[in-house]
Amino acid sequence: MSTAANPSASSVPTPRSPQLDLGSAIPRHWFGGNVLATHLVNGVSMLFPAGERFFVRSVHHYMDQIDDPTLRAQVKGFFGQEGRHAKEHDRWNAILTEQGYSVETFLSIYERIAYGVVERLASPSLRLAATAACEHFTAILAERALRHDFLSHADPTMTQLLKWHAAEEIEHRSVAFDVMQKVSPSYAMRVAGLAVAATLLGGFWCTATLMLLWQDRKLLRGSMKKDAQQLRAVRKRNNVQGLFLSGIREYLHRDFHPAKLPLDDLAKDYLLTAQMS
Repeated sequence: MSTAANPSASSVPTPRSPQLDLGSAIPRHWFGGNVLATHLVNGVSMLFPAGERFFVRSVHHYMDQIDDPTLRAQVKGFFGQEGRHAKEHDRWNAILTEQGYSVETFLSIYERIAYGVVERLASPSLRLAATAACEHFTAILAERALRHDFLSHADPTMTQLLKWHAAEEIEHRSVAFDVMQKVSPSYAMRVAGLAVAATLLGGFWCTATLMLLWQDRKLLRGSMKKDAQQLRAVRKRNNVQGLFLSGIREYLHRDFHPAKLPLDDLAKDYLLTAQMS
């Protein structure tokens, strides 16, 4: 049984508060007027508050087994960052309601299934493994948000929200994995967590997106064809699907460690210029 070395043992995540003016000034279709792109991002954003709190619970379960002071400090920074992410995306979910979308029923069903049933049935080690895999997926999304022009046509406030979240996801991308490697280093459990994370994230993300599109009644309008064409062009430039498949293959390598991915400078460069408190 072997564990991956932690290449970022001295890096402790720092919780920050972005100065965000989330409100009525943000347009309904804030992603350059593209309805489909807007709701793809809204769909995953809706999942974040309950998901971030699940990540915290999953890691916190093992706090008594973490005796390394650096890892304990990293875990506490992880808790702080995830808590603030949940709060800001809660605010955005409330604004979606103000914009006329009915999101509470979906969120209630999502939380009941994912955290009322699946979380209760899963063992602590599987919950931790699913958290580590989800953190890998969010790091993949974070790289796309910061390295490429994916958000270049988005509303500036939403761009700030997503890039702040992305930078901090990169900062703490190794924490849950390092805890997993310390308390439950089974490769089979790592793969099981990846399967659970991919299934639940993919399923609920697609459902949330379709729900928002249906409420917008854009599924029945010709503009959706143009939106889909624009989105395909963006996806082709950024190769999002290929990136996820590549990320899954990387994660399945036995010697994988999140900190080996060369992402730290992306986060540092953004955070040096961002307005934070």
